[in-house]
Amino acid sequence: MLMDKLTYVVALNTAISALSADESMTAVVEKLTALRDQQVKRNSAERKPTKTQLANLSLADEVREVLRNAPDALTITELMARSEVLAPLSNQKVSAVVRGMGAEVVKVTDKRVSKFRLA
Repeated sequence: MLMDKLTYVVALNTAISALSADESMTAVVEKLTALRDQQVKRNSAERKPTKTQLANLSLADEVREVLRNAPDALTITELMARSEVLAPLSNQKVSAVVRGMGAEVVKVTDKRVSKFRLA
């Protein structure tokens, strides 16, 4: 049996099919099936966002608004200085929010100083 990638789901399916023929292994097959179902659910993209992710969405909106009104690219510190919402947060938190915005924000590095602007 040659596979591209052996995932937990594939391994569990293989174990279930191998053990399902043996009548004495029904309890084990049931447990393995439950584990497989949990793994499929965990890997599903249909999870609802966490509380932190929801909070970061509103912060991303604020970053977007500040960058939209800025004439040039801004550093994280400059972003924080221009917004009352972002000011009390740490540089690390604001940086994480900006990185989480993905292709929406472009990073410009000039003389070892990272600045950000909207794409």
